[in-house]
Amino acid sequence: MSENRFYHISTEGKLTQVETLGEALDIAKKGGFTWLDYFQPTKAELSSLIHPFDLNPLSIEDCLDSNQLPKIDDFPHYTFLIFNALSYADKKLLVDEVDLIIGENFLITVSGCNSEAKRPLPDIEHIVGHAIESAKQGPAFLMHIILDYIVDQKFLAIETIEDELDVTEETMLAKLSEFNPVELLRLRRDLLALRKSLFHEREILVRICRKDCPFISEKAIFHYRDIYDHLVKFFELTETYRDIITGLMDIYLSMTNNRMAKIANETNASVRRMTLIMTIFMPLTLLAGIGGMSEWSMMTGPENWKIAYPLFLLAMAILGIALYYLLRRFEKIRRGPD
Repeated sequence: MSENRFYHISTEGKLTQVETLGEALDIAKKGGFTWLDYFQPTKAELSSLIHPFDLNPLSIEDCLDSNQLPKIDDFPHYTFLIFNALSYADKKLLVDEVDLIIGENFLITVSGCNSEAKRPLPDIEHIVGHAIESAKQGPAFLMHIILDYIVDQKFLAIETIEDELDVTEETMLAKLSEFNPVELLRLRRDLLALRKSLFHEREILVRICRKDCPFISEKAIFHYRDIYDHLVKFFELTETYRDIITGLMDIYLSMTNNRMAKIANETNASVRRMTLIMTIFMPLTLLAGIGGMSEWSMMTGPENWKIAYPLFLLAMAILGIALYYLLRRFEKIRRGPD
């Protein structure tokens, strides 16, 4: 459900909320400028702005399209910007589009078109009210306050991702068996989305600081340079975290391979022991079978069974010991000298 708020900011620094768009336009004729804040607006509500502010219909379409990348477009009577408001909660990066239309004596903010119920700019009017001395200087200063708030929220999201990255690293190194590599892939995906947003927003600020926007005065540009510095810093942080995740993925694969190699070595050792036992007992089993079927006492005479059977068992024991040492000898020859 749409929530639209209309404000007038006087040259004396008074922030006044009015009920309708018409009132906001009428009061702006007496001085100051108009600020229109739209949350989840309908197409009809935004289309009503085309005639009063001489907006291009393409800008209205961009405001309603939730799949736009951050950008800046210049038009004869205004400049259109798209920024991303970021938040991070429940291990999920939320990206909300915020559209800004700045003209000579007005600023229009549109948000919530790709949000469910959460406002990307909660209580923004209170933030503007606390910085009214700056906002009263014009729409460019008001837009700086809003963009500065959006960028500060990005820092909170980056800090949360950093904390999760530290916890993930500690879990992987301490309890590899309980570690889920999907966490690394999720963090990497969020950082890629964050990087893409920051890259395009940095280019927007480059154009603003280069004085390409006619509605942002040279006096206001000094404030935007501070935002640019923050975006550059955040972009470098995302690059650093991506490198850390790549390193952690390599470490995880290395640790997993070492663990699998250890298990394989233990399995090979067990198989060698079983093979050794089977190799020793196979000929003994053959002899036992022959002796059991042909009655060893028949070969030596039934009257000699008291001597024949002990000798037969002794011969099997000697043969088993001889086979054991012979196999050990072959194993040492195969391994070679230490």
